[in-house]
Amino acid sequence: MSKLNPNYIVGLIDGEGSFTCYVRNPEDKKNVKRRVVAEPRFYVKLVEKDKDILYQLKDFFGCGNVYFQVDKRKNHQNCYRYEVANRSYLKDKIIPFFQKHSLRIKSKKKDFDIFCRIIELMNKGKHLEKRGLIMLYKLKQQMH
Repeated sequence: MSKLNPNYIVGLIDGEGSFTCYVRNPEDKKNVKRRVVAEPRFYVKLVEKDKDILYQLKDFFGCGNVYFQVDKRKNHQNCYRYEVANRSYLKDKIIPFFQKHSLRIKSKKKDFDIFCRIIELMNKGKHLEKRGLIMLYKLKQQMH
């Protein structure tokens, strides 16, 4: 059973979390290796000694995965990352939680609001048409 409470989670995500989305630029003509055109993600990255919190987040939300992430940059540590990429989990678990328990940092709240809009458009299939993908790409450019 998770020991985390909603206020703690909001504070953690305000400080260390990210709502992001990879969106392929539909105007870019170069051959891209990624198959997907739009890929939303929610994640939190912490240093290795704090990884237990990430497993508690996974238990709390009942979805996502925890990954080890090597960081070879000077003065950086290896870390762990809790990540949710499944659109159903994002829509049914992550988004409702943060709609009920608002983020406090304005820039993070803005990213979350754009993230919600992107998911909403993807659920309508807009990422499958060029005009919609352009719209998603422009939204993504507004994120931090």
